[in-house]
Amino acid sequence: MTTLNNNDTTSFHLQLLSTIIDLNAYPFINLIIENNVTYKEFKELFHLLQTLEAQYNIQKEEGFLDFTSLLVQFAGMLTEKLDPNSTIYALKKEGYYPSLLAEFTVIIEREEKRMRRG
Repeated sequence: MTTLNNNDTTSFHLQLLSTIIDLNAYPFINLIIENNVTYKEFKELFHLLQTLEAQYNIQKEEGFLDFTSLLVQFAGMLTEKLDPNSTIYALKKEGYYPSLLAEFTVIIEREEKRMRRG
């Protein structure tokens, strides 16, 4: 029998875990695994979200109605391994930053509707 190196073992263990866990219930975690997002990129994403949520709350208190600039900032700072829209929907489904991500989905859906019209 051949021996597995640490990467092979880790990969094998992740494959086993994915068979017993309903990854549809954890779409964000699934995105992280499928796209080989590193721990550093994962931490940077949550730091970005924390910063954007703070900005969102300040802007909301100041009476802002359009938060597109925050969405653009998110998309621009997100690791290129992840699609911004998919990431937003996955994070929202798992319950992260509900107010911010709800606002982002409203903007995305408004833009998609506008694009379909012409």
